[in-house]
Amino acid sequence: MKTYLRILSFAKPYHRYFPQYVLFALFAILFSLVNLALIEPLFTVIFETKTPEELGAMAKVSEGSSTLSSIKALFYQKLIDVRDTYGKSSVLIYVSLVVAISAFLSNLFTYLSNVIIGYMRSDLINKLRNKVFHSATRLHLGFFAGERKGDIISRMTNDVQEIEVTLVSSVKVLFREPATIIVYLVFLFATSVELTLFTLVFFPVMATLISEVVKRLKKKAVLSQESLGRIVNLMDEVFGGMRIIKAFNASNYVNDIFEEETHRYKKISMSMARKNELASPFSQFLGILVVATLLVVGGKLVLGESAGLEAEALFTYIIVFSQVLNPAKSLSQSISNIQRGLASAERIFKIIDEKPAITNAENAKPLKGFTHEIRFESVGFQYDKTPVLEDINLSITKGQTVALVGSSGAGKSTLADLLPRFQDVTTGTITIDGVPIKSIDITSLRHHMGIVAQESILFNDTIAKNIAFAMPNAKIEDIIAAAKIANAHEFILSFEDGYDTFVGERGSKLSGGQRQRISIARAIMKNPPILILDEATSALDTESEKLVQDALSKLMKSRTSLVIAHRLSTVQHADCIVVMDKGQIVEKGTHSELIGKKGVYHKLTHMQSL
Repeated sequence: MKTYLRILSFAKPYHRYFPQYVLFALFAILFSLVNLALIEPLFTVIFETKTPEELGAMAKVSEGSSTLSSIKALFYQKLIDVRDTYGKSSVLIYVSLVVAISAFLSNLFTYLSNVIIGYMRSDLINKLRNKVFHSATRLHLGFFAGERKGDIISRMTNDVQEIEVTLVSSVKVLFREPATIIVYLVFLFATSVELTLFTLVFFPVMATLISEVVKRLKKKAVLSQESLGRIVNLMDEVFGGMRIIKAFNASNYVNDIFEEETHRYKKISMSMARKNELASPFSQFLGILVVATLLVVGGKLVLGESAGLEAEALFTYIIVFSQVLNPAKSLSQSISNIQRGLASAERIFKIIDEKPAITNAENAKPLKGFTHEIRFESVGFQYDKTPVLEDINLSITKGQTVALVGSSGAGKSTLADLLPRFQDVTTGTITIDGVPIKSIDITSLRHHMGIVAQESILFNDTIAKNIAFAMPNAKIEDIIAAAKIANAHEFILSFEDGYDTFVGERGSKLSGGQRQRISIARAIMKNPPILILDEATSALDTESEKLVQDALSKLMKSRTSLVIAHRLSTVQHADCIVVMDKGQIVEKGTHSELIGKKGVYHKLTHMQSL
């Protein structure tokens, strides 16, 4: 219940929806009941099942009578007047007109109530989907390293869709159907207290039996959504790695994996379907069983000497009671469906409730500028209790280029990730101009940094919007100027649409060198004082490498740069080369100094030259 109410909290403020919905739904229920209630007086007046004296007594409004009895008496009066004035056939026409008007109003108010719920559903789902997405984007990078991307996407799409179909749509069922049952029961009590008390035994029996089905259904719903998440994740990996799949002739291999997962999902879905569909026919069977019993019990009341019930009243009673079965069946079906929605909601709230590991300090202040140096003081970092960096001491003066080199797994990328706080240090401190970065507002800190990653991350948008990423008010003149500095202007103009050319998913329509120069142009547009460069020239051809390297040199001019170097030849002119091994700094110095030491750097250089 707590999860369900939390979902409904996204519909706040409630006054926009619920008062109108309750009003329209009640009118729809009342007018639908009117159609059924007209049967008894119609039979009584037209077929004259009562003596004139008895009919006159029924048409008399007595003091202290209930509202329902008063309305019924007034209607009898009107029917008698129409019969006596115009004849019995006119009564049929009159009642038919009342039924038609009542049916029209019932359907009109049903439509209006459904529209209100439709508005609420759209607004709620919109807020929920935005909340999940915003919550995911504020999480630290480590969260995404430990989660399957496809499962996260599945939660934002399939799980939200499941909530819309089950939980939100159930709002009208959970109000309208109980309200319908209550209104109809009031009428049934007014018609026959004995029969209604008998029928009330039916509802708790049905609720008890359905609750047993519901308990098992929720477990299957969780398994179903998890399996669907794995399917989405598998599709994302396969479509993203199609080149490798084709190269290794692995189509059959991935097809087998996919079929295995879809078969698992099918089994879970079939199990859910069996349990989910059990509620409706079972409740319907119980309803018919009660109707059959009502014929026996009610018939005895009609035929009995006490004359506790009239034949036309019994006929009307059974018709009205049969209409109670539909909302009861819908209610039981909805309760079963809600379990799937609750399972999806719990998966979504795991993302919403996930606390970012990287947050602002309580009194975090903006970084007003960078004027002196960056310092790593006794910095250590561990991931899942596994040491990655130990006792890192490093100073980077403003305007200096510092290169990080070392074998794969030495900790270079991790060290670079600590500066913009993609990860937080486990021990030690990182300062900028003497101010610990943990006391600096994260947005302000990253505003002073530009990053060119090893993998050129471009978005499926135009070249211009990729260069001016997150700068909606950027001028085209500034975009072109950045592209020229990045040696990208000429190849951009070679495209038919120029800067309005769409780059495709992840920049798939561009070559590696072109993607990298767009990334550099993006960093130039930001114009940050601090650069973090994960050199991406190793996979490029010679011509592209020269163009990219030249663009990087222009980008680094007059800026403080931390460069992760894969090709040692590209950082020979760095002000300081930091050699890392097993998470520690083992050597520091210029290229010539380190070559003279005949240490680790000399060995790495010799290996690359070979």
